[in-house]
Amino acid sequence: MRSKSVLKRQRQQTKANERNKHYKSMMKSVIRGVLKCDNHESAEQLYRNAVSTIDSLVSKGVIHKNTAARRKSKITRHLNSLA
Repeated sequence: MRSKSVLKRQRQQTKANERNKHYKSMMKSVIRGVLKCDNHESAEQLYRNAVSTIDSLVSKGVIHKNTAARRKSKITRHLNSLA
């Protein structure tokens, strides 16, 4: 028989997993929006939104800071290529 603390931990992990899945999906969507954009002005606005989203996920502990840096670097390179 499992103890109550193990069962509670499993419930917490399931909820956190669903929450993190939502945040990661949202992050991928904003990154995809920047990468698909061909216009520099609109891409710059989307870029600011994407960086803000990525930084908020780091502060929430959803993604690691190096992962965030890698993803921001990728969209920055795309933005610079449009200029």
